Formats: sequence, structure tokens, C-alpha cells
Amino acid sequence: MDRGRWLTGGRVYPQIADRLRERIGAGEFPPGSVLPSEAALCRAFGVARNTVRRGMALLEDEGVLVTVPSMGRVVCGAEPAARYRYQVIAAELREQIEHGELAPGAAVPSETELRRRFAASRNTVRQALSVLEREGLVVAEHGRGRFVHSRAV
Repeated sequence: MDRGRWLTGGRVYPQIADRLRERIGAGEFPPGSVLPSEAALCRAFGVARNTVRRGMALLEDEGVLVTVPSMGRVVCGAEPAARYRYQVIAAELREQIEHGELAPGAAVPSETELRRRFAASRNTVRQALSVLEREGLVVAEHGRGRFVHSRAV
């Protein structure tokens, strides 16, 4: 996979990120494709797993990759991605509220439903909902769930 060029030097993980970025740009890993496993990348680059993880974390921070549970790391599309997953979730819900798909007083999808829809963790979903609550678009009712605020639009 790495054509026999071993990585050396002080900070190897940025080199891993650079090489993966080049391959993604060249179309070897098109948008929507899953990268090889960490173990396969360790063998290809001749480095430890933590080094591979740090390199891929750089690409995730840039929005080049996203981690999808039970799939692995997936290459993002050409459109600019939000920096953090919770921002993507909050933006989609905000858009649904603004366009009337989620009317004032309507129940917001449950955390479980949002976790499935966005392949995100519970904390990520809660962080997105918290943003919408701070913006005054969503209100939480103890024991009942979250609802679109009556003055949201």
C-alpha cells in the first residue's frame, strides 16, 4: 500500500496524514469509501497503532474523514463538512425547524433515533440538542422529551 517507503523522523503521524490525504485527493479512496483498518495501515506504514490513530485524527479534525461506528473511518464528500459531528446534527435539526418540517410544539426526534440517523454517540447527540436549547429553538420538558419551542420561528 505504501509502495515500500517507510516513515521515519520525529513526528511521523503528520506524514501518515499527508500520505492518506494525497491518496484521497488522487481518488484512491473516493468520498464514501472506507479506509483500510488501523492494523492494515500499521503494517503498510511500519508504525504503531497509536501513530496511525493520531494521523487519522488530524484528517478527522480537517473534516476529511469521519468515524462511523461498525464501519470505520469513511472519506467525506466534496462539500465542506462541519468541523464537529454535533454541529452537523444541530444544523440539520435547525434547518428542519426553520423550514417548518418540525413545527412549533412538535416533538424532536429522540436521542436514540438521532443516534441511529447520524451514527453518533449519545454525548454527541446531547451536545447538538444542547446547542439548539441555548439558541431557544428547542425546549426540554422533564419526563416528556424535547420539543420545538413555540416561538422558534
